[in-house]
Order: sequence, then C-alpha cells, then structure tokens
Amino acid sequence: MKKLILLATATVLAGCSQAAEKEPMAEATETTAAEPAMVMAADGEPAPGMYRITTGEGEVFTEEVKPDGTYVQTDAEGNVIETGQWEQKSPEQYCTIVDEQYREQGDAGEQKCNTEGIGEDGVWTSTNAEGQTATVERVEG
Repeated sequence: MKKLILLATATVLAGCSQAAEKEPMAEATETTAAEPAMVMAADGEPAPGMYRITTGEGEVFTEEVKPDGTYVQTDAEGNVIETGQWEQKSPEQYCTIVDEQYREQGDAGEQKCNTEGIGEDGVWTSTNAEGQTATVERVEG
C-alpha cells in the first residue's frame, strides 16, 4: 500500500512539474500574438519597398518606403528631394509626414493621407487630398 501511495504521489508531482514547464510557452505565444500585423499596400504586398511614382504632370521620382517607418524620395538623377515618416493605415490609405527641411512654407508637419487603389485596368493610383492623382509602380530595389 505504501508503494502505491508513493507511486501516486510521484505521478501527481510529475504532472505539476509538466504544467509549470508549459506555462512559459503560453507566455511566448501571447507575446507573439500581441505583435501587430503588417498592413499591406494596395497591390497586396507588404508596404515597405521601392516605388516609381509618376505625377499627373509627368514628373517621375522614386520613393523608398523603409520598414522602420521612414521614406526617401529621389529624383531621376538620384538627388534626395524629400524624406519623412510613413504609415499604411489600410491598403487604401497611405499617409506621410514630411521632414521639416523638405516642408513647403505654411506646412506645419501634419500627417497627409492619399487614397490608393488598383483599377480594373491594373493601374495603381494614389490620390492626395487636393485631388491630384499619381501612378504608382512597385520596382525592384
């Protein structure tokens, strides 16, 4: 009988130690689940990347959207023409805050958002609050 009680006690203790070992894994799962999911761009790909932008007036520039939340625009000669912070609120809404040295007079540095989408013709467009539309193309960096 003593051996049976000893065996039962050992089994209970073994069960308790396994539960304690499983707890840290549960915490790791909760931490991973708490990380925000990356919002996709209008083309269904992750927002960070390199883009060729063509304005309605025909001006072409490149915009590098970096994973750290910053962006850099360069002209055709590779000169930096603008830098700032970006936020992809949804596939249809891309927002930026221009860094101070590139702001136009009267720009207080507020966030400005563009409405984006891909039309039935497959063309990706981005329209700012003033109604100006540009064509967006993802390019290899």
